[in-house]
Amino acid sequence: MFRLGTALLVMALLLAACGGSSSSSSSSSSAPPASSSSTSTGGAQDASAEGKQVFTQNCGGCHTLKDAGTTGSVGPNLDELQAPKTAVVRQVDNGGGPMPAFKGKLTDAQIDAVATYVSTVAGQS
Repeated sequence: MFRLGTALLVMALLLAACGGSSSSSSSSSSAPPASSSSTSTGGAQDASAEGKQVFTQNCGGCHTLKDAGTTGSVGPNLDELQAPKTAVVRQVDNGGGPMPAFKGKLTDAQIDAVATYVSTVAGQS
């Protein structure tokens, strides 16, 4: 229980330090929305591919995530943080500290895809 609470706190701090990407308007329009029902393996793979794209375009400048090949140092290292999906969604939606809120900049499907991607691959590579 303590570890989960610590992970949530660290995730909030991690994502709070993200400054976003340098291209604010073009990054959110290039990725197609993910399917909302990804119960099959194909749906999960599609969401993962979209999540990786959304991450590299919007988050990689600030965060390190080995699977995405990013080495940002402004925000926390996501491989070390290994936050659960719910914490990632909350932080991406609301922002915090220097991290901007992405709700309204990214679609709900894109936020879900990036949260799934980050929570799945962080610390795995």
